[in-house]
Amino acid sequence: MSFIENFFGTAGFITAVIGLTPQVYKAFKTKSTKDIAMVMLINYFLGSVCWTVYGIYICSKFVIWSNIAVLITSSITIVQKIYYDKRNIDGSSHDS
Repeated sequence: MSFIENFFGTAGFITAVIGLTPQVYKAFKTKSTKDIAMVMLINYFLGSVCWTVYGIYICSKFVIWSNIAVLITSSITIVQKIYYDKRNIDGSSHDS
């Protein structure tokens, strides 16, 4: 593996891992996901599925692992979105 391939593979992996991680943390701390679009999360998820399959096809560990990381963080955020949005709707309906 060349230096260039290794460098950009590592950089891509790092940026993929930190991509949604701050959002996961913020949603956990604030218990709110109202400002996150579900369409964006589904797009991240589906894109990562495609990239992971492609990475397997071309045998690229950087493409595979970075997109598995995005699959994990987008899955967590999708679950948070469903849970917190439902919780906040249910909670606000009891306040009225």
